Formats: sequence, C-alpha cells, structure tokens
Amino acid sequence: MHGMRYRPRQQERLLAELLKVFPVVFVQGPRQCGKSTLLRHALPDWTKVDLEQPAARTALEADVGGFLEANPRRVVFDEAQRVPELFSALRHAVDEGRGNGRFVLLGSAGWSLMRGVSESLAGRIGLLGLSPFSARELPAPIAVQRWFWGGFPPVLARRAPEARTRWLDAYVTQFLERDLPALGVRMQSTRLRSLFTMLTHVHGRSLNVSDLARSLAVSSHTVSEHLDVLEGAFMIRRLPPYHANVQKRLAKSPKLYIRDTGLLHFLAGLRRPTELRDWPLRGSSFEGLVIEELTGLASERIVRPEFFHWRPAGGGEVDLLVKDGLRIHAIEIKLGSTVDARGLAGLRQCMVDLGLDRGWIVYGGRERRRLSHGIEVVPWADIASGKFDFGWGGRGRKPA
Repeated sequence: MHGMRYRPRQQERLLAELLKVFPVVFVQGPRQCGKSTLLRHALPDWTKVDLEQPAARTALEADVGGFLEANPRRVVFDEAQRVPELFSALRHAVDEGRGNGRFVLLGSAGWSLMRGVSESLAGRIGLLGLSPFSARELPAPIAVQRWFWGGFPPVLARRAPEARTRWLDAYVTQFLERDLPALGVRMQSTRLRSLFTMLTHVHGRSLNVSDLARSLAVSSHTVSEHLDVLEGAFMIRRLPPYHANVQKRLAKSPKLYIRDTGLLHFLAGLRRPTELRDWPLRGSSFEGLVIEELTGLASERIVRPEFFHWRPAGGGEVDLLVKDGLRIHAIEIKLGSTVDARGLAGLRQCMVDLGLDRGWIVYGGRERRRLSHGIEVVPWADIASGKFDFGWGGRGRKPA
C-alpha cells in the first residue's frame, strides 16, 4: 500500500468464519478500499483471477465451466461483476457438493446492484462488507488525519497534501467516467460530477430528490436511479427514518451522507485540513464520520444490523439508531466539547417514545460520563481509539 505497512483487519476473522459456513464468499466494497490486499494476506496460497484485466476476463468468458472444473476450490475472482455468467456457473460447481470455503468473489459493485445474477447463488454465498480504513484500524499518528482525508489506503499512504488531492481527483474521474457507465449509468460525466458535487450540500440532511432533479434538469426518476447506483457502489449512504407505532408524525425522507469524508471534502473544494475549521458543513462532516465508524463497528459485531435516524415532525431528532434484532441503540452525535440540556432533549424524547432505557451521545469532548435518564456521554476519541464499543455483540437493552 505505497509504503504503508499492512495492518490486519477485523474482516479477516469474519472472512474465515464465513468460509466455514458457505462455499462462496462475496467481499464487497468500494474500489481501492483494500479488498485485494486483505485477500492477499488472508488467503496467500489461493489462486487469484483479476477480471479487471482484459486477458483474464476473455479467457474466463471463453469457458467458465471448464475453468471451474479444472480449479474446483481456493480461487479468488477479483471484480467478479465483470463476468456475470460466472455466478450461474458457480452455482453448478458448488451444487456438486464439494464442501464450503471454495471460492471468494471481490466486487466494487454491491450485491444490491447484481440482482440479475445474485439469485443464482441464494443460500450458497456469504456476504462480507469492507470499507476504507476506520479510525480504529489506524495507528494514532495517521488516525488523526482520518477525518479530513478519509480512509482510502492509497490516500493515507501518501504524505503530501498535493499527492493526496491528486489521487482523490483521479479516483473521482475514473469512477464517473469508467465505473459508473460500466454499472449502467447513462449520463454525461460532467452532469454526473455536478450531481456528486451537489450531494456535498445535502450531506447530513434530508434528501429531496425533486430539488436535485430540477437543478440537473432531469427527471426525479433518473436521479433516483443514479442514487441507487451511487449507494450500490458504496459512495453514499441513505439513512432511512425509523418508523414506530407511536402517536407522532415522523419524517419520511432519508438522510444522505457521502460515505468517505475525504471524498466529501475534495468534492466540496477543500484542499487543506485547516480549511475544515471554518467550513459551514463541519458539523455535518463530523456526523458522517462518526456514523460510518459506528455502522462499521456494528457490522463487525452484530449479525445483520439495521441503521436508521429518528426525526419526529416537531423536531428533536436522533442521528443514529442501531437495531440489533429487538434491541435498539439510540446515538446522538455532537461535534462540540460540551453537552447541554438542549443537546439532550431529542435523545431523551426518543428514548421515551421508543421505550429505551439507555442512550448515548458521541461528542468532541474528552470526558466519558453517565447522565440522568440512562444517557452516557462518550468522547469520539474513545471510539476512534477502540476504547469504547457499546458492548455490541453481547450487551444491549431491549425496547419496552
């Protein structure tokens, strides 16, 4: 990784567990987030077929069945979505009953974008998500840079701000001009860039597709389709509202986040960390950073967690609800170093409405403490360093 020493990732353990249960594991995440590097260290003796390379792709397409017959196990297919017929051939191969842990697929297009081929492996495949580095995964000197520069390994491996900015520029250009068209998006790259840039102003706010459509002079249906692709390619997160059987009108629109803060800041025109101090969306940027950290942590510790935000029509929202089966964890996020009564109001009301006996506030201060009504205030630094994890995967509180 450009001189950056490899650091074992939590997903290596999850990968090993999935390989014991399924014949095929699909590792999904954005391009350049470290999928190939993880597999190279986790499965060093496996055969790797890079379908990004035209020669490898052509050779496989010529006789997929013959290749799988000659290579019945311990094969990694990188950028598997490039050869859709691979999935049906894998179904035939695994149904011959030769055990689990045989094939690993890597893809920068998520399973949600591959419905046409994914059904062929239903019940035979385990899914593993991989994101760019979280703050918890980085050594302290680099972790402090994570907020502004994001978590892509090639960015953090470069030292000069200019080199990091050039990499982000090339990444966005390649994604818009090559990757999105390959995923079926038919729009001029300049208009796609305009859409992506507009999303920096929506980051952390309720999504209004009609407003975006008017600004781009396209239909709302077109924008919705493009947002589906951006989400399926792990560029954005749409956090849906949580609806419960309470006597309140609740928000219907999702909140939108650009998942990597490095991309967020680059698209918004920021080029130096010092520019973040006075940026009007600084608080929303921090909120997105914490949400990605917490959703990643929950995905490692909880089986199929669900994520929402909470916003009654009268105000008093909560930034993140993590649903673990019947358990609900309510988390408010505050950039400031202090938390006042006003900052607690939305969380307290959410806990009352949903019957929760615990809630958390993640903030920019240094002191961890318990407040009344079961609320705990947790410094962001404790989460970023791995000192606090909410007890996910073992403890929690059921709603009343």
